[in-house]
Amino acid sequence: MAYFDQEPLDVRCEWGMAGVRQISESDVVVIVDVMSFSTTVNIAVSRGATVFPYRYKDKAAVRYAREREATLAGPREVDSRTISLSPASVLQAPENLRLVLPSPNGAELSFAAIGRNAVVLAGCLRNATAVAARAQACGKRITVVPAGERWPDGTLRPALEDLLGAGAIIRQLAGRLSPESAAAAAAFDDAFQELPNRLSDCSSGRELIERGFEQDVELAAEFDVIDIVPVLVGEAYVGSENSKSDCGNP
Repeated sequence: MAYFDQEPLDVRCEWGMAGVRQISESDVVVIVDVMSFSTTVNIAVSRGATVFPYRYKDKAAVRYAREREATLAGPREVDSRTISLSPASVLQAPENLRLVLPSPNGAELSFAAIGRNAVVLAGCLRNATAVAARAQACGKRITVVPAGERWPDGTLRPALEDLLGAGAIIRQLAGRLSPESAAAAAAFDDAFQELPNRLSDCSSGRELIERGFEQDVELAAEFDVIDIVPVLVGEAYVGSENSKSDCGNP
C-alpha cells in the first residue's frame, strides 16, 4: 500500500521486516539492532571478521556455515569463551574470523536484504556518526530500520534501544525526513545525556542484566567509539573505514 512507503521523503524509518520490504525503493538501507546483532557485528568487523547474517539457528544454519567455511555462533552464555550473539564474546575475536551469526531480528532483516538493489549497512550507537556519513555519501534515499525484539508469541516488540540507535543516525542525515524519522531523532536527542541509564533501564537492558550480560549492555550504550562501518557485500558484512568512495557492493 503506497501510503505506507514514506515516499517521496528522503529519509525513512520503519520497524522490522516491513522496513525492509514495505518502504519504497532506497539507495541505502541501515539495519539497527542495538542489543545485540548490530553491536556484535560492529565489534567483530572492526577486528577483521567477516560476518554472515542468517535467519535462525537450526540444522540449515550448520550447513550454511559449513558451506562458507565459517564458524557458527554458539549459544549466548555468561563467562563463556564461545563466540555468540553477545557483543562481549567478539572483543577478542581471532584474526580473519568467518562467522555465521543467526538472530531473529537484525540478522533475519539483513538476510532478507541480501540481493536488494541498495547499499546495506549495520548501524548501532557505537558507530552512528560513521554510518550516517557513509549512508549520506552512498545515496539520497535512505531507509533506517530499527529491528525491534520479539514477544514470546513471535510478534514484533518495538525496542527503545533500536529507536535510539535509529535516531542517532537519522539526526545526522540531510534531506527531507519522514515524520517517523523525525520522531526517532527527537527520541535520541532526549536520551543522549543519559544513554547508559536509558539502555540499562529499558526492557531489553533489564533482561540482559538479569541474565548476567551487563557488559553487553554497557558495550551497546557506548556512543561513537568506532569509525568502522559494516557493509553487506554479497552475503556477508565486512568492515570498512569511512570513505565517500566506498559504498559497498550490493
